[in-house]
Amino acid sequence: MLHRRKALLCASLIALPLVLPWATPRPAQAQAQPPAHLSDEVVRIGVLNDQSSVYADIGGQGSVAAARLAAAEFGNKVLGRPIEIVFADSQNRADIASATARRWIDSERVDVIADGSASSSSLAIQEVTKEKKKVFLASGPATSDLTGKFCSPTGFHFTYDTYALAYGTGRALTQQGGNTWFFITADYTFGHALERDTSAFVRDAGGKVLGSVRHPLNTADFSSFLLQAQGSRAKVVGFANAGTDFDNALKQAAEFGLVKGGQRMAGMLVFISNIHALGLPVTQGLVATTSYYWDRDERTRDWHKRFAAAHGGRAATMVQAGTYSAVRHYLRAVEAAGTDEGEAVAAMMRRMPVQDMNNDNVRIREDGRVLHDMLLVQAKAPGESKNPWDYYRILTRIPGEEAFRPLAQSECPLVKR
Repeated sequence: MLHRRKALLCASLIALPLVLPWATPRPAQAQAQPPAHLSDEVVRIGVLNDQSSVYADIGGQGSVAAARLAAAEFGNKVLGRPIEIVFADSQNRADIASATARRWIDSERVDVIADGSASSSSLAIQEVTKEKKKVFLASGPATSDLTGKFCSPTGFHFTYDTYALAYGTGRALTQQGGNTWFFITADYTFGHALERDTSAFVRDAGGKVLGSVRHPLNTADFSSFLLQAQGSRAKVVGFANAGTDFDNALKQAAEFGLVKGGQRMAGMLVFISNIHALGLPVTQGLVATTSYYWDRDERTRDWHKRFAAAHGGRAATMVQAGTYSAVRHYLRAVEAAGTDEGEAVAAMMRRMPVQDMNNDNVRIREDGRVLHDMLLVQAKAPGESKNPWDYYRILTRIPGEEAFRPLAQSECPLVKR
């Protein structure tokens, strides 16, 4: 009898759900909701992003892994139905992103789309999900227009946007004496918006923009652009690009001797994957703004271990961490609403605070902006780094209510005036 009791006790312990330090209790009433409130037999989450090109390291399969981690916390089931993660490559093209989103929703019963990658692709996805009344969880794009003039009742913007990046890095460097700027800008929606927003903060802080030049996406040769930046004699060269475009530009800037000539390099959108690819000898001293850093506190360090185990030992970029946060919040809202119907889930997502390893009771505004904190960070010198992925010093934390565009300035038609 004693052996039997021990066996039953062990079995009950094995069956206990995973409890995480940031987890909040799931509503008991949501567990009791009938399965009929789901659209079909599966809650299907589509990760649509760059899987093969310039932004693949930023989101790519890492965002897929992050979505799977979020689903695993629910036992890969919600409201008694399995959670399925699917993914596709948008190739950073708006037409492919739009066609994929439409096919997924119309033919493949996808309930929600996550990541989005490039800004142009994400704006196209948001148009489709708005029309189809499905939820879009944007974690990859930077354009602040997703919660501005192109906002959606079912659209949510996690992670960062051009306004927050400009406010953090542009304002900080100008106040530190970098009062003349020249921009090397990716020639599409994201780059244009980032240059626009950063320029505004540079001028507000008393600085001047001496010029800018635009380059095509995924270019290999930055020589002509860097020569123009060098010739401008601007104190700060701002790279309004990302991914391997940023990597190539910064490496070639070092070869052209811009830093040795006294100019300061500013990455307007820098990911930990960039620092890893370039190395601290090239990036040391670089100031950037991020919404997530794995070594911030015990909760982020704990989650980093789980993500690294699922993604080849790599640290998550802020896009991948944002995808996890977004999918987790979506699934919590499905439970609480007792349905996967897009408008009902979106309404619940706005009512519930975002709570996870990186967010403490963060609210979502009516325009879909998630008001989490942003971190101003600086890349360490090689001798300061003690562990793998130990790349940043946190300079300051910027509260979300301050970091993002004030609602009073919003062009979103959902905002009550």
